[in-house]
Amino acid sequence: MAVVVSNANAPAFEAKMTVYVFICVMIAAVGGLIFGYDIGISGGVSAMDDFLKEFFPAVWERKKHVHENNYCKYDNQFLQLFTSSLYLAALVASFFASATCSKLGRRPTMQFASIFFLIGVGLTAGAVNLVMLIIGRLFLGFGVGFGNQAVPLFLSEIAPAQLRGGLNIVFQLMVTIGILIANIVNYFTATVHPYGWRIALGGAGIPAVILLFGSLLIIETPTSLIERNKNEQGKEALRKIRGVDDINDEYESIVHACDIASQVKDPYRKLLKPASRPPFIIGMLLQLFQQFTGINAIMFYAPVLFQTVGFGSDAALLSAVITGTINVLATFVGIYLVDKTGRRFLLLQSSVHMLICQLIIGIILAKDLGITGTLGRPQALVVVIFVCVYVMGFAWSWGPLGWLIPSETFPLETRSAGFAVAVSCNMFFTFVIAQAFLSMLCGMRSGIFFFFSAWIIVMGLFAFFFIPETKGIAIDDMRESVWKPHWFWKRYMLPEDDHQDVEKRNA
Repeated sequence: MAVVVSNANAPAFEAKMTVYVFICVMIAAVGGLIFGYDIGISGGVSAMDDFLKEFFPAVWERKKHVHENNYCKYDNQFLQLFTSSLYLAALVASFFASATCSKLGRRPTMQFASIFFLIGVGLTAGAVNLVMLIIGRLFLGFGVGFGNQAVPLFLSEIAPAQLRGGLNIVFQLMVTIGILIANIVNYFTATVHPYGWRIALGGAGIPAVILLFGSLLIIETPTSLIERNKNEQGKEALRKIRGVDDINDEYESIVHACDIASQVKDPYRKLLKPASRPPFIIGMLLQLFQQFTGINAIMFYAPVLFQTVGFGSDAALLSAVITGTINVLATFVGIYLVDKTGRRFLLLQSSVHMLICQLIIGIILAKDLGITGTLGRPQALVVVIFVCVYVMGFAWSWGPLGWLIPSETFPLETRSAGFAVAVSCNMFFTFVIAQAFLSMLCGMRSGIFFFFSAWIIVMGLFAFFFIPETKGIAIDDMRESVWKPHWFWKRYMLPEDDHQDVEKRNA
């Protein structure tokens, strides 16, 4: 399939969607599969009695009580730390991953990620005490930090511009597939006593092995090669992934971007300059908003949440499988629409969509679910339905676009550093939600859904006023075609910023 990459202000770059690029995309996106599996598996394992008896006996004892508090039975800081420690480690690792991406390339960074994953899987699946379990989660977090840094950059840099949105969202698609697989594994291993939780945690080793050996088959991105002064290799790589002979214009564009980037000796300092503020601010806030939609609170703890509203243990896990299936199918909608309707439409539509769902869930729980007892079957069914509808809206918008937009809007000189900040922000806010959600659920009860509803209103307004459309625009042409024409961000596009670093260096 041939495409011509163009927009009103940028040159056209001819490219084909080749089989090789498709293979590279699928292998690299396995990093997202591992991330999704880790998101999904922790909530299910946290609800397994064998796991709780082994590591969290106080929670298990509380859970057995007939008149337990619906909102507080899982409230335990160490249980939350089991989930959240991964994201704290990923936050720290993302900065090391940024340096690795720049110095060694995107492909070696993915290989490091797979090694960290394998160590973490061994420690968690074989854990004999809480310390070993948490250390294993930290290693998994290092893997997430390295994988989430390298994979979206890799996908954005090898994709033709007019297909970049859809191909980048394959990362999020694999995250959703990982969550679904984890939910299915949780469902079947919950009845395997007493070591079903070990099988569930050990399952992450399979995609980690695929990523480790698969990364040996994929090509390094042309941008990464040229950035490291391997120009001829970069040119050949560009010709291979584009599937056409006439790649000179795109090659020269990348070389020009790399020349500018080479003059910047401190990319993190460059991020603080006015011209870097639009992608920097948007990149950070997207991560905040993505987590404060409440999505990971639901995906982490879907089995726990469904038990809270009255489903039995097995029924709760099955409901989580249904939710995960909806998540996967809706992500395909995002892949189809992102390069047709654009990024802004999806963000705005889903903000309204998710707000309605959160409000309805909150109202039902506030009205019908007391501290003890359960919801009636009709009300519980309505909650599950609106959770699924809510997940649909997230899966085709804020989920994938939270990764896509930061990976495509930073200029090359700050791309790795800027995306590292975005990844670390995502991991930080994910850590906050993972560590606090069960305590918030205990303290706020149904009010937690109104809390997330307020955030959805804020992020919808931000998207309307401050997030520009980037559909079809070449990745190195964002400044001229996106930021300079924007009603608000254009004030930061000062002419002297283009050469400021070069002049200081030559002064």
